[in-house]
Formats: sequence, structure tokens, C-alpha cells
Amino acid sequence: MSTTLSPSQTSLKNAEPTSNPFGEFLQETGALARRLFIQLQRRPSTLAAGIIQPLMWLILFGALFQNAPAGLFGNDISYGKFIGAGIIVFTAFGGALNAGLPVMFDREFGFLNRLLVAPLASRYSIVAASAIFIATLSLIQTAAIVVMSAFLGAGLPGIPGLAVMTFIVLLLVLGVTALSLGLAFSLPGHIELIAVIFVTNLPLLFASTALVPLSFMPGWLQWVASLNPLSYAIEPIRYIYLHQDWSLASVVMQAPFGEVTMGAALAVLIGFALVSLLLIQPRLRRSLA
Repeated sequence: MSTTLSPSQTSLKNAEPTSNPFGEFLQETGALARRLFIQLQRRPSTLAAGIIQPLMWLILFGALFQNAPAGLFGNDISYGKFIGAGIIVFTAFGGALNAGLPVMFDREFGFLNRLLVAPLASRYSIVAASAIFIATLSLIQTAAIVVMSAFLGAGLPGIPGLAVMTFIVLLLVLGVTALSLGLAFSLPGHIELIAVIFVTNLPLLFASTALVPLSFMPGWLQWVASLNPLSYAIEPIRYIYLHQDWSLASVVMQAPFGEVTMGAALAVLIGFALVSLLLIQPRLRRSLA
């Protein structure tokens, strides 16, 4: 006995399932990012420490230099208002610099090998999930610092200013996270990665405008700080805090080689993020192949 299929049934029978690579990539990235957030949920002390530490910096450094000579950091500018931008940027930088550690531990414990043999639509979802996780933590920390700075009298930027601050933090986190993940796939173990983090963390802090203005530094250090990407994130945020009438043409830093506008600083950060992503591409292709 034979049955005759209707035209609609025939078309459904002959239709093959179509795949959506981009949708699968998003699904994989979301699942891997969710795994990192579950780990954070199981260890909430990590998040608490990540929020408390910069707030302690803000309070203690502000109190330490509250009796600094008038005019040292600018007219009618307290050190608490001055250092807020530096703490925001350095906190985001420190978190992004540690982004490679979870990947390194996954390598050492064998979980990364399981992911690499899984039928993933794109193994770059491993990298994207780490970037999303670190960016989210950095924004949470930034929000806590902004609120505490406002409570301590530094004021609160407007909506456009907050949007630009968020954009700056995300650009910095993207670039530094890319470099950290590149190191995680290049170095032999977590001991070496931690050593690199310790060696680069504090020197980049002190060789930037996070703690003191550029004019306060000796000439050679002014050149170093003017070439430090952290300074190009700190100064625009600081200018937004200290000036209500900012624009992309506003001069945010008087570098030894000339004036740096806010637009130029944003361009440097965009370039830094793009160069970082390009630098790690060969390493990621070999490691994720």
C-alpha cells in the first residue's frame, strides 16, 4: 500500500536543516561565559575583593595626599578628584591583565584540550567568552569607583561623559585582555604568566599619569608616560571629571611632543586594541587549530 505525500510534506521531507554559524558562535560564547560567571558565583570573595581593593585605594590615597600644596594637581582640585580616573583605569587594566589565568589553568588541568576536540562552530568563542567576562567585571568595578568618588565629593559626570568613560574602559580591557590571552597560549605555565603580570603591573602604573600629573615627573619619565597607553585612558576620563564642557577637541594632555586632544586619545586606544588583536592572531591560530 503506497501513500502519496502532499507537495508541502514533500518539501519538508526534502528540506535539509540549515546551520547558522554566527548563531552557534554566540551560543557557544554564551555557554562558556556562563561557566566563568558560575565559577565567580561559587567564589564571591573574588568579586568582593575586586571591588573593595580599588575603593580602599581611592579612600587611602585621597586621605594620604589631602594636605598636598594647593595648586599641585590644578586649581581647586583635590587629590581625591584627581586620582579617581587613575584608579578606574588601573583597576580595569589589572583585571584584564589577569584574563589569561583562567585559560592557563584550563590548559594545565586538561579542560582546554576537551574544548579543542569538541565540535565547536568556532574555537574563538573561548577567547570571546573570556573577553566578555573580564569586560563585565571591569564595568562593575568602574561603577563602584564612580559611585564612591561621587560620595567623596568628586562629582558625577553626565550621561555622555559616562558613555565615553565606558567606551574607554572597554577599549583598554579589549586590548590588554587580548595580550593576556596571547601570553596564556604562549607561555609554558601559570608561574611564568604570573611573573609577567607582576613585572608589568606596577611599572606601568608608576610610568603613567595615574598617581601624579605629567608636569610633576622628570623629563625622561614624561616621555615614557606619554607613550604609555594607560595615560591615554586616564587623561580623557580625568578631563571629563574635571570639566563639564568637554569635547573631542578638548586638550586632555600636554605631552612633551605636543598637545593631545580627547579625540586623539580615543584614536590611540582604538589603535592599541586593534594592534593587540592583530598581534595575537598567529598565536591563536596555532593554538586553536
